[in-house]
Amino acid sequence: MSSKMLQFVATKKAMPAKRSADNRVADFDEIYNEFNAEAAETQASRCSQCGVPFCQVNCPLHNNIPDWLMMTAEGRMREAYELTAQTNNFPEICGRICPQDRLCEGSCVIEKGFESVTIGAVEKHITETAFAEGWVKPAAPRHERAESVGIIGAGPAGLAAAEMLRHRGYQVHVYDRYDRIGGLLIYGIPGFKLEKEVVERRGQLLRDGGVNFHLGVDVGNGAHSFANLRAEHDAILIATGVYKARDISLPGVGLDGIVPALDYLTASNRKSLGDAVPTFDNGMLDAAGKDVVVIGGGDTAMDCVRTAIRQKAKSVSCLYRRDRANMPGSQREVQNAEEEGVVFNWLSAPQAFLGDEKVRAVRAQRIHLGQPDATGRQVPEVIDGSSHELSADLVIKALGFDAEDLPKLFGEDALEVTRWGTVKIDWQTMMTGLDGVFAAGDIVRGASLVVWGVRDGRDAAEQIDRWITAAVDAPRAATAGR
Repeated sequence: MSSKMLQFVATKKAMPAKRSADNRVADFDEIYNEFNAEAAETQASRCSQCGVPFCQVNCPLHNNIPDWLMMTAEGRMREAYELTAQTNNFPEICGRICPQDRLCEGSCVIEKGFESVTIGAVEKHITETAFAEGWVKPAAPRHERAESVGIIGAGPAGLAAAEMLRHRGYQVHVYDRYDRIGGLLIYGIPGFKLEKEVVERRGQLLRDGGVNFHLGVDVGNGAHSFANLRAEHDAILIATGVYKARDISLPGVGLDGIVPALDYLTASNRKSLGDAVPTFDNGMLDAAGKDVVVIGGGDTAMDCVRTAIRQKAKSVSCLYRRDRANMPGSQREVQNAEEEGVVFNWLSAPQAFLGDEKVRAVRAQRIHLGQPDATGRQVPEVIDGSSHELSADLVIKALGFDAEDLPKLFGEDALEVTRWGTVKIDWQTMMTGLDGVFAAGDIVRGASLVVWGVRDGRDAAEQIDRWITAAVDAPRAATAGR
């Protein structure tokens, strides 16, 4: 083992410098600075190089974290990058937006006594160094194949699959309803967590590597019907994600000023990208000068509250029916939001929305966490007589996402879905019940993390390659045997 490692006993954990709250709420730029080489090496050297690397075990991609930490500590940056790229198509993105406190860093062996290694920040440093040095190259397959694969969805799962298939020489065509590559990476995640240039840079690499993008396309209509795509390509991968916002059935939910989270975030991101956004310009999706209440406790809710702060809202509150320890979102994001002025109303749930034509307040009620249910989570129970009002000019519903009705959208009744509306697949082959049609990402597993989308996309690409190769080789073998 390198003598540079195991420095956690003498070196404290440090994150890259974070811009002050007063400074960062004035724009949508990322809030963390980058490590310089010395700081990255110092923090990487804190790794204990443990025999069972739980950071790697609990990473959906099983990144070789201890190895690239050691290489970073020793200044072997090109080797460190090449190792990260072996398991992760977008390490510069995952290093920024993965909830490391719930995954790799949360599983770090030294976490309890010495605080974890700052894995995400080191991963970001490794990849940004690689980009700066020109080590990141587009796919350059040794041999081009005649077979083509159509991928529906240009989000993390679709893009990861596209790159892996291009490395194998397939002709890859990606179809997406949006006008830019990235899906929620572009339109759902705010710039203060992931600046759009980072996504656009990766998209250009994919184009340079030979991936063909067809944007602004609604699969299921006209020339881009699902049947036509199946006829045009040797295999299809469905990687649409889940975009149907969950709703809440309460009195007053139809009042003006109550909006879904994705509508709100998309408007904000489009505005930052310089697009014309009428619903923002007319004030409907602009939080400026308003009392804002966000309902939900996941990462999308955190994106909404922090966006509203940057839009100069009068006040921003987050309403969540469980306590801080039981919220699904990143604790790091909660801390950042609190620093920026967000007020969290833990153990509170909406009871009704008040107003005439436009919302003016949320009537909420206090919650007590009762006995655990079958899943092990305590059941929220309303405290009688606890109703109270929160002023609200804008209410954002961040309640999660469900799958759209793909059989109806695609005009393909034979596409099987689960009772949750997600596409049903054989997890060993990633194939649906339709021959040559595969699926991956959120449309299979439900709303999840970007890193799981990348993992699914990689797995799907491998299974597509196996399926096409078997289909091509079988006739050849039969002919050779005559």
